[in-house]
Amino acid sequence: MATTAPVHPVDEVPPVRQLAAFGLQHVLAMYAGAVAVPLIVGGAMKLSPADLAYLITADLLVCGIATLIQCVGFWRFGVRLPIMQGCTFAAVSPMVLIGTTGGGLPAIYGSVIVAGLTIVLLAPVFGKLLRFFPPLVTGTVILIIGVSLLPVAGNWAAGGQGSPEFGEPKNLALAGFVLAVVLGIQRFAPAFLSRIAVLIGIAVGLAVAVPFGFTDFGGVGDSDWVGISTPFHFGAPSFHASAIISMLVVALVTMTETTGDFIAVGEMTDRPIQPRSLADGLRADGLSTVLGGVFNTFPYTAFAQNVGLVGMTRVRSRWVVAAAGGILVLLGLLPKLGAVVAAIPAPVLGGAGLVMFGTVAASGLRTLSEVDFKGNDNLTVVAVSVAVGMLPVGVPTVYAKFPDWFQTVVNSGISAGCLTAIVLNLLFNHLSGKAGSAAKAGTPGTAKAAESPQGVSAGAEPVGLSGGRGEDTVEETGEQRV
Repeated sequence: MATTAPVHPVDEVPPVRQLAAFGLQHVLAMYAGAVAVPLIVGGAMKLSPADLAYLITADLLVCGIATLIQCVGFWRFGVRLPIMQGCTFAAVSPMVLIGTTGGGLPAIYGSVIVAGLTIVLLAPVFGKLLRFFPPLVTGTVILIIGVSLLPVAGNWAAGGQGSPEFGEPKNLALAGFVLAVVLGIQRFAPAFLSRIAVLIGIAVGLAVAVPFGFTDFGGVGDSDWVGISTPFHFGAPSFHASAIISMLVVALVTMTETTGDFIAVGEMTDRPIQPRSLADGLRADGLSTVLGGVFNTFPYTAFAQNVGLVGMTRVRSRWVVAAAGGILVLLGLLPKLGAVVAAIPAPVLGGAGLVMFGTVAASGLRTLSEVDFKGNDNLTVVAVSVAVGMLPVGVPTVYAKFPDWFQTVVNSGISAGCLTAIVLNLLFNHLSGKAGSAAKAGTPGTAKAAESPQGVSAGAEPVGLSGGRGEDTVEETGEQRV
């Protein structure tokens, strides 16, 4: 009698009501970050309120489409993990510069389209670099991702950057209340409710915020019911060499950040990233970025804000995040719904963000617990990488005197820390005279691999975060991909 192969939790499809609740939770976790990029770029270019609203609805629409491509996938596009997509903050400074001095929105969109096509072409090459991400590097990168996101939650909790009431005790009190609700539900509520603790915390926080005057739903009435983003709304794209070069630097940065996010989610879902799936995910990033340039929005990348939600709720289904993508598409087509979500006050999001982003950092520590720190220099690798990654987070203007291309690379703590971890791991664990410690950069299971007849150290092979060895030809999903 034939038996049905068990379905991996990543591929499970929850009931519809759970899909909706879990998906909405992901949308609320990333909404503020998703609309921040068009608001910053549009504000710097002094666009009209109507054009700003158009940028936001276009962004939400492509966010949803990009998330569906990443989670559901087709052919060799999509990592097929619970990954939310959103506009990358790494592109903000170059886009503001291009938009204000180098040709306006058409020049931005021309450079974005070229960058997206470049990511698609480079994805297979970048996928082969997974061998440089043993647990020593991946754990450090995940830790940096979590810690670098905590200031975002802190700004939300204080009232939102630029708010006239930033830091008011009432804002922090509301954020603390939401945090307490989330923790209380996780600790005492039944299993299903604990998995939507963030959603419930935000809902309860919003219910408390309204009578105390924290939010205003006046913008909902002013919003249109239906809004459709059309290709090249702001004119045909123009292609300027300087704009394209700066956006290509951004593309390399976002590919590095996305790799870290993929590895983090792979760790949390027990489906370690393989070179082929990494290339598929990066290829989807590139396609989404091209769509962004066509549909009047910006470069897309995996959204680190939602990595913590996956770890905290332990809901690993990619179809949950696909449902979130569907909700984003609706928000992009129905601006009035988007205005409702936008009315959620920043302190409410901040209370939930503290626990979500902290979860990402804790996941990095869990991965690092598998690394051997005795009799080697692995502690130095972690220490210096975290320090370099936190430098632009703690001192945002530290690189202000450097060239723009350099700032684009290192102003992102995630990419700076990731590159540092890779280089230091190679320096201390793979160069001549230190090869004996290469196995210690991974889990105990890699030591045997380091003694293989081929003479290749464990750190130079694709290594799964769970300690297993990854192979280019082995698919972790158990399904045949074309």
